[in-house]
Amino acid sequence: MTDLVIDVEGLVKHYGSTHALDGLDLRVEAGTIAGFLGPNGAGKSTTIRVLLGLHRATAGRARLFGRDPFADAVDLHRRLAYVPGDVTLWPRLTGGEIVDLLLGMRGVRSAPRREEMLQRFELDPTRRASTYSKGNRQKVALVAAFAADTDLLVLDEPTSGLDPLMEAQFQRCTQEAADRGTTVLLSSHILAEVQELCDTVTIVRAGRTVLAGRLDELRSVTRSRLVATIASGAEGLGEVEGVHDLEVDGDRVTCTIDDAVTAEVVAAVARLRPTALTVEPPSLEELFLRQYGSDVLDQGA
Repeated sequence: MTDLVIDVEGLVKHYGSTHALDGLDLRVEAGTIAGFLGPNGAGKSTTIRVLLGLHRATAGRARLFGRDPFADAVDLHRRLAYVPGDVTLWPRLTGGEIVDLLLGMRGVRSAPRREEMLQRFELDPTRRASTYSKGNRQKVALVAAFAADTDLLVLDEPTSGLDPLMEAQFQRCTQEAADRGTTVLLSSHILAEVQELCDTVTIVRAGRTVLAGRLDELRSVTRSRLVATIASGAEGLGEVEGVHDLEVDGDRVTCTIDDAVTAEVVAAVARLRPTALTVEPPSLEELFLRQYGSDVLDQGA
């Protein structure tokens, strides 16, 4: 069985009368990129704070590399790099000095990719942090995280403030880190980013896990979307087993289909001689909407 880098079961965290976590489960296997999703207030950041040893859990189990993240925080932090969504820096230090300081706090004396990361994220290391924009402050933390090998990357809304080019650079660096064997926990409100990068997804709501698994497995229990261009006769598709939500608009036909009968439905459509046909698995956004409804996406995941 693959080792678990993160093993959280029944995690509970109370702040007085506020129940931030109410039995949350989260498991991340070594060498994978795990997406961690939920709207604001769902418990994502609280879970991460417990994993970083910043907060002690009220109840339940939280283990990082098989160890207690609160009791063994110092040793564990030498094996991980953390990038929050809102980075605060020492204003009088330069970006380069802060990168070196962050690496040193993890016990890193030699960072083979330091200069490469400064160039890739287009960060001027000679400027003082007080002159940096939010995006540049974010880059400092990202450069420090990616500059040296680490066993675990904990990324909590890491691309906040970055432009699209830098978001793409972040995705490349994350995938490269995973290819080197680094485990990644990625909390992000950008669903396309999670869908592009992640092997597994955990969706949380009100402090509890509501959906978890490999992305391909989660898709297998939902319906795919079929879109076709058919001159006539499409109405009859509604009688085919496994076809749902059929809509015909002129020659454009859309419907959802059960994955178990994809071949049969496509064969039925082919008999109608379509001039165009696509079948797409459900997106991560659709999986998320299934749990929350469209109003949540307007608020930000």
